[in-house]
Amino acid sequence: MDIEQCINTYSDYLYRIAFIYTKDRSAAEEVVQDVFFNYYRKAHQFQGDATLKTYLVKMTINRSYDYLRSWKNKKHIFLEIIQGTSKGTEQIYVEQELRGEVTAAVLALPVKDREVLLLYYYEELTVTEIAVLLELAASTVKSRLQRARKKLKPKLQMEVMADE
Repeated sequence: MDIEQCINTYSDYLYRIAFIYTKDRSAAEEVVQDVFFNYYRKAHQFQGDATLKTYLVKMTINRSYDYLRSWKNKKHIFLEIIQGTSKGTEQIYVEQELRGEVTAAVLALPVKDREVLLLYYYEELTVTEIAVLLELAASTVKSRLQRARKKLKPKLQMEVMADE
């Protein structure tokens, strides 16, 4: 598959995954661009052990983690704390989009909990597939799913009670 066809096929999908991790539109776009750039440069390394989609998802997850650990992200968070709650138009728009109760509750979870929920419910992967993708034991994936559900349940119940 050539790079243009690959971008047309997977860019929206990878963007959604990157956004779930980074919670930032521009960071998600940057992550996806990096993934496609690196795939273009290193396409010969793709051995076909997994599907191209799985390979790109794994690259997106890894690059999202890199972004979350980066100084750029930490500086952004630090500046938000110092400057208070002053938000730009784009940030307000993103927050309005995220007001969906489930999405907001899931995004409030730590990354490890978010990723297993995303892959299990949104991507409809099995526990075994998630374990392979994240390079974890299946029992660890099950534990993370259970922990994430426990953390999510009270948040969703509070939302339901607030709406009544």
